Amino acid sequence: MITFNSKFFILICFTLSLGCSSSPDLETVEEVDIEKYMGTWHELARLPNSFEKGLVCVTANYSMKDNGKIRVVNAGQKESDISKTKESTGTAWTPDPAEPGQLKVSFFWPFAGDYYILKLGPDYKYSLVGSPSREYLWILARNKRLDGTTINELLEFAHDRGFAVEQLEWIDQSCPES
Repeated sequence: MITFNSKFFILICFTLSLGCSSSPDLETVEEVDIEKYMGTWHELARLPNSFEKGLVCVTANYSMKDNGKIRVVNAGQKESDISKTKESTGTAWTPDPAEPGQLKVSFFWPFAGDYYILKLGPDYKYSLVGSPSREYLWILARNKRLDGTTINELLEFAHDRGFAVEQLEWIDQSCPES
């Protein structure tokens, strides 16, 4: 069951807007094939944040809109009752085509947060996404698991760029398929 919670959406937007300042010292991937990036990603790990607190089996689904922007649907099940789902829908875009790894995402206009693609796996099997403030970090994958070698490489990569990887929360992805 999907429920609408306007406070949840407003909190997401407000929180993301706090980290909107860009930082030239956080490099992103140089190329993104946006068509390959579309589809469903499983959230394997995240730095703690208020808008995803208590959510498990979190996914992000990206699809192209007719206007060239990206539809973003984030969904997760409540850890306390996996029959309840929280979902938020937003829009993402690339403000500067010369920086294809630096996107903006908005769940509540006019607030937008930074969505920096820091690393992409072969065939877009995984993605490391963060914010220039280093307050937000996600490990996303097409499957519900990644091998230990890849995880360690992503952790080292993020740590070397100033992210507090020791604070990552590992997300339960064992919920039954709906």
